[in-house]
Amino acid sequence: MRVTVLAGGPSSEREISLESGAAVADACVRLGHDVFKADVMPNDTAALDRPCDIVFPVLHGPFGEDGTLQALLEERTLRYVGSDSAASRRCMDKHLSKQCWNDVGLPTAPWVMVSASDASAAEAVQPPVVVKPTGEGSSVGVVLADTMEDVRRAVEHALMRFDRILVEKRLTGREVTVGILGDRVLPIVEVRPAKGFYDFEAKYRRNDTEYIVEPDLDQTTVRQLQALALRAYRVLGCRHYGRVDLILDASAGPQLLEINTVPGFTQHSLLPKAAARVGIGFDALVGTLLALGMSDANA
Repeated sequence: MRVTVLAGGPSSEREISLESGAAVADACVRLGHDVFKADVMPNDTAALDRPCDIVFPVLHGPFGEDGTLQALLEERTLRYVGSDSAASRRCMDKHLSKQCWNDVGLPTAPWVMVSASDASAAEAVQPPVVVKPTGEGSSVGVVLADTMEDVRRAVEHALMRFDRILVEKRLTGREVTVGILGDRVLPIVEVRPAKGFYDFEAKYRRNDTEYIVEPDLDQTTVRQLQALALRAYRVLGCRHYGRVDLILDASAGPQLLEINTVPGFTQHSLLPKAAARVGIGFDALVGTLLALGMSDANA
């Protein structure tokens, strides 16, 4: 089968995407496919016109994960792995995804969306809060604010870089992630960063973050987290695979944080770790995703 693997892109997660793309491409080769690997940019999408049977996008962040690239693939009626353009937009926009969950009664922390025209709206959520852009991933641009003065400074700084930001009540508790493969919910992975905050460095650059597959949780909580993750994934219209991040708040219980529609495929990445626990090795994971992509027309 002719597989085009797309990686790179313009976002701050470019290097991670290139690493993930190389791993996926290598797996496709081991599976016996004819692989073409391309680094695509908004102004250079020639690789999309190369004949293939399926496209495997592994771009993170804006352009690659926000529905833009997916819409280009749909215009060309190409089969591809991952959520469609509409679901990708909903998931990448943290405000929109939280609004969708809130509309159907799924638990997520109180928040407000803030733009430069109404920066004072940030004061609607009492600190401590998390200030973050609405459309970035891997904790890019995330700031913790403990006082209202901290909030004002963080918002002012963030709005110099981003058009819209989210000010969200900061939750405390165990941070977990739930991978989904097709309609199968994978084992829970708990994330324990050494320095308390799971930022970009902890995710990709340092080796002191602890990942516990199937952590010590009672079975009622496990089932609750997995069911909540699957429902959140379905509410946003995701398909093929994804990773749902949650926090087990000490007082409020399980709360949804966000969904990653293009999880990483690096040595630190959590979806492959969870899949491996149930006997799905890296190559088998990639092969399953190719099969899921081939099952959809994408026309």
